Amino acid sequence: MKQVFLFILLFLGFYGNAQTVPQDTVDTRWKMFTYDMGNIFTSVGHSYTGPFHWKGKQWADFGTVVGATGFTYLFDDNTSRFIRNNREGVPRWIRDYGETYGNPENNYIATSGVYFTGLLLKNEKLRRTGVLLVASATSAGLLQQVLKSVVGRARPLAELGKDTFDPFNPSRNFHSFPSGHAILAFTNAYAIAKQFKNPWVKAGIYTIGAIPGISRVRDGQHWLSDMVFAFAISIATVESIDRYLDSKYDQ
Repeated sequence: MKQVFLFILLFLGFYGNAQTVPQDTVDTRWKMFTYDMGNIFTSVGHSYTGPFHWKGKQWADFGTVVGATGFTYLFDDNTSRFIRNNREGVPRWIRDYGETYGNPENNYIATSGVYFTGLLLKNEKLRRTGVLLVASATSAGLLQQVLKSVVGRARPLAELGKDTFDPFNPSRNFHSFPSGHAILAFTNAYAIAKQFKNPWVKAGIYTIGAIPGISRVRDGQHWLSDMVFAFAISIATVESIDRYLDSKYDQ
C-alpha cells in the first residue's frame, strides 16, 4: 500500500504541474499516461502467464536456476558465516546504500521518477524504460512476497540453520527466501543495463545493482541462495516484460 500511495502522490504532483501548460499538451500527456499505465498492468499479467508458454529452452534455463540455487544452498551455512564475519571490513556507506536502495518505497520513487521524466519530456524511449522499471519491480516484488510466505525459510539471524522452514509463519524471521531487496535492486539494474550496449557499462550497472543483495547477506537477513534465486527472478521478469513491450512501443 505504501508503494501505491507514493505512486499516487507522484501522479498528483505531475498533474498539478500539467495545469500550467496548454490544454492540448495536457491531453496528449494524459493519453500517454493512460496508455502507459495500461501497459504496466498488462505487462505484470504477461510475466505471470509466461511459464504456461515456455518451450524447451525456457525450461532448461529454469532447471539451471534451480540447480544453481540448490548448489548454493548446500554451502549456505558456511558462506553466511564467512560473509557475516567479514562485514565490518566493508565501508558503512556501502552497507547503508544496500539497505536504502533495496527499500520498496525508495525503489518506487526512483522508478516512477524515470517514468514521469519521460512523460513530461514526451520521450517515448524514456517512458518505455520507466514502464519496464515499474512493471518489472511490481511483478517481481509481488512474487517475492508470496514466495516468502509460502516457503517460510528462517533468516540467518534467527540462528535456526539453513534447513529451517515454517510456511505461512507471519514472523519476518521466516521470510528469508528470496531476498526482496536483492530482487528490487537487481531488477532495476538489469532493466537499465538493457539500455546500453557497452559491456563495461553493463557490468558496472550490474555491480551496483548487486550490492543491496550482498549487503542483506552480510547483515544476516538472507542466505546466499536467497540472493541467487532473487537475481534469477529479476532477470526472467525483465526479459519477459521487455519482450512484451516491444509490441507496444516503437522505441
